[in-house]
Amino acid sequence: QVQLVESGGGLVQAGGSLRLSCAASGRTFSGNAMGWFRQAPGKDRELIASISGSGSQTSYADSVKGRFTMSRDNAKNTVYLQMNSLKPEDTAVYYCAAASKHWYTVDGQKYDYWGQGTQVTVSS
Repeated sequence: QVQLVESGGGLVQAGGSLRLSCAASGRTFSGNAMGWFRQAPGKDRELIASISGSGSQTSYADSVKGRFTMSRDNAKNTVYLQMNSLKPEDTAVYYCAAASKHWYTVDGQKYDYWGQGTQVTVSS
């Protein structure tokens, strides 16, 4: 059974930092694109960061560029999202996902494996 399990969410004050982790089990995604999505209440889920199978390429939504950094450790089958300078508008459920048929993609529709999500709340 393939699973993606996120961790590291929580409550933080504005300006603070959090590091999310997403550990995969059941298969390896070392050759596949991975992404972090988020969904705020009343809003659509959005792709905020993506990384290529090797980790050599990354892409970020404008809303997080310069503040968030996505990385991966293929030996651990794990991806990370370092979030700095957090703002109240970053409050959302954060999901990691894998695109099993793509080495790198910024098309959110290509992601076909999903974690259960982790809540991030930023207080003002």
